[in-house]
Amino acid sequence: MTSPAGEPASPFHDLDVFTALPRLSGLTLSPDGQRLVTTVATRDPKGTGYATALWEVDPTGERAARRLTRSREGEAGAEFAADGTLWFTSARPDPVDEDAEKRSALWALPSHGGEARMVLSRPGGISAVSCARAADRVVVTANRLVGASTEAEHAELTKARKDSGVDAILHTGYPIRFWDHDLGPARPELFVLEEGVDPQGEPASDVDAADAEHPERDEQTESASGAESSSASSASLLDPEAIDAPHHLRHVSGFPRSHAFGLDAQLSPDGTFLLTTVATAEARGNVREGTVVRVDLATGEHRVLHDVPGEDASVGPISNAGTRAILVRTPDSTPERAVHPQLYVLDTDTGRTEPLAHDWDRWGQVVAWLPDDSAVIALADSDGRCPVFRIEIATGTVTQVTREDEAWADVVLSPDGTTAYGVRSSYLFPPEVARIDLATGQTTRLLNPTARPEVPGTLEDVETVTEDGTRVRGWLVLPEGPVPDGGHPLLLWIHGGPLSSWNAWSWRWCPWVMAARGYAVLLPDPALSTGYGQEFIQRGWGQWGQAPYTDLMALTDAVEERPDIDPQRTAAMGGSFGGYMANWVAGHTDRFRCVVTHASLWALDGFGPTTDASFYWTREMTERMQEENSPHRFVSEIVSPMLVIHGDKDYRVPIGEGLRLWYELLASSGLPAGEDGSTAHRFLYFPQENHWILAPQHAQVWYEVVLGFLGEHVLGEPAPALPRTLGL
Repeated sequence: MTSPAGEPASPFHDLDVFTALPRLSGLTLSPDGQRLVTTVATRDPKGTGYATALWEVDPTGERAARRLTRSREGEAGAEFAADGTLWFTSARPDPVDEDAEKRSALWALPSHGGEARMVLSRPGGISAVSCARAADRVVVTANRLVGASTEAEHAELTKARKDSGVDAILHTGYPIRFWDHDLGPARPELFVLEEGVDPQGEPASDVDAADAEHPERDEQTESASGAESSSASSASLLDPEAIDAPHHLRHVSGFPRSHAFGLDAQLSPDGTFLLTTVATAEARGNVREGTVVRVDLATGEHRVLHDVPGEDASVGPISNAGTRAILVRTPDSTPERAVHPQLYVLDTDTGRTEPLAHDWDRWGQVVAWLPDDSAVIALADSDGRCPVFRIEIATGTVTQVTREDEAWADVVLSPDGTTAYGVRSSYLFPPEVARIDLATGQTTRLLNPTARPEVPGTLEDVETVTEDGTRVRGWLVLPEGPVPDGGHPLLLWIHGGPLSSWNAWSWRWCPWVMAARGYAVLLPDPALSTGYGQEFIQRGWGQWGQAPYTDLMALTDAVEERPDIDPQRTAAMGGSFGGYMANWVAGHTDRFRCVVTHASLWALDGFGPTTDASFYWTREMTERMQEENSPHRFVSEIVSPMLVIHGDKDYRVPIGEGLRLWYELLASSGLPAGEDGSTAHRFLYFPQENHWILAPQHAQVWYEVVLGFLGEHVLGEPAPALPRTLGL
């Protein structure tokens, strides 16, 4: 659809324009509360990826956003230090050593502006950086080969593997892969960034070697006057602009643990210690992420604060006084008992815990303490939104702060505690930076680096009551313009998770692309969805084919009774758990003209042992539950044409699920094949994509094939012309 001037009516009418829209994420606030920095991703010139840049947003909402960084490789993970230095990671080349290998390195941008400087680069790169709010302390997360005890050994082993062309990994524990990448032989470790040459006599980093090859750096420093030199020597040790000196990493996380998925750390405001959760391997391939360790950052000494068998734990923010922290404790689920994370307050010295807001029937994520430590600010899925909440530490009283139809993320607090800033979105607009008055709950959109695209339709809240008396709700996207005769065609879009909710904008699952083609899109939250209480999750726990399925059908029935919906032209689709439900739907009803299933679970007995975290799956279903709830048993009942989509690098739902589904659809489904053996089923395969389809050119192909499949079977359009890039 185009406007009279020949331009697309909206970005959602043109997939090339849609995939080129800038995408905002993340937020960090300077310690003085004067600077907000976010990240904006834009499509690269070749259209085969996205590059990120750091942008500054004015907290007062008076000045336009300004770009801080610019490079082909992009920047990420921005964090303000106590002195106002902005630290980040980037694979951009070092301007002093253009021949150096490109990898994610540590960079710093001085508080007064100017050029960013590469501070440290090492084999294996830098994963993340954390800064103390009130002290000159920077902690870095980086992968180190397990066989190395020093950075020099790590560099030597890395070079040996590279030079020999060996990428084999010998595993001794579990897990062995995560999402789309292998785990090992390196694992994430924590380091303190320090100035000077490593006391072990190692080269501090690649940057130091570059300094030695370019003595003009030192000459420039030495040319300063004595007064200037004196001033520099008294400046912050971590100010890369004040002291152009080498830096090195001091390892502080040398405690026994399994090959964990990651290693998060909460840094105390005064920079004296950090808290982290250690994953430990147990019998029968189980991994428990439940040991909370306190690490003294001056000595590297660590001690266990919390370790309770039979539960996972994760650490939240540390209080301003440094004496308490938020702890989320999650007892191991069983096939009979759903997962149930709950908040606690942890004493950072003794490890003693006290329950916090256990009467609140939501899964809270605490993001900040108020300046006087009397309360915390939290986020939680709630009724198809993700509002901001305040929780009193003394009483556990929970107060909802924001009230709009929005989902908040990356919330940070002003120094005086009166204002919060965050990234908000809804199904009406993509992520943007906004300000919250914590006293009134009033929100204000700031002057963002990105504009709100105009959506081609309207959004409504819909709900129904099931046969067992349960309220089930969702969002209904309606296309703009007059209602066609018979009503809009309907697309039932089922979310993944399953422990999640349709509440925030998604670039991967964007209903407005469908609305731009005339579809009404139903986004339901069935049993197992978060934000409706623990019992709502328990209804579907281990029984995926029961309450989640009947909830979906009940809300679809209710929406199809509307005069603006055509119940004869409907389709169902979903990804991950939503793909599982799409497969289950296809085997249990013929009401949908076609079904699209992305990264879907098909045979649960095969999925469980091959997913990247099998131990979680064993807590979800018994073998009998797996058999009863496995969609593959109903393949002969499938009569709707199915579009199967899968990425080969998907380790969460391995490619074997898609391969088996495709073969059994062709061999055993109830949809008759043509005389020449042709079928209406289709399989769209991405060799280099993971659980999601991330590359913009592949996302465009994904939408084109899906829209063509829907158009053929729902709208009765001729078989679509396939994207030329498919080579067909």
